[in-house]
Amino acid sequence: MSNIYANSYLIIFVFLCLGVLLPIGALTAGRWLRPHVPDEMKATTYESGNNPFHDSRVQFQVRYYLFALLFVIFDVETVFLYPWAVVYDQLGLFALVEMIIFIVLLAIGLIYAWKKKVLRWM
Repeated sequence: MSNIYANSYLIIFVFLCLGVLLPIGALTAGRWLRPHVPDEMKATTYESGNNPFHDSRVQFQVRYYLFALLFVIFDVETVFLYPWAVVYDQLGLFALVEMIIFIVLLAIGLIYAWKKKVLRWM
């Protein structure tokens, strides 16, 4: 194995160790430094200063989550159109074909969601 590849693996290993040890160290330091005064009042649910009078868990239909997830997916995908539009003159025909394929795939996903009736609100 050449020295270049060994150095690359060493860098990856260092970043992996830092990625694991820094959060563990921060959480451990926070546990040691924070005050720990358990109290029954701290364990209660806080609702704007009012005493809770029923269960705070409310069940929602899965459809709302699917609708929100689809919105986020298509919203994030449209972000990819902006950089392409900015440098379109420099990219040429190849980039145009790639973006057409990208938009067709998005349209196929939207049609699939429409056929599965995910987009129906009620």
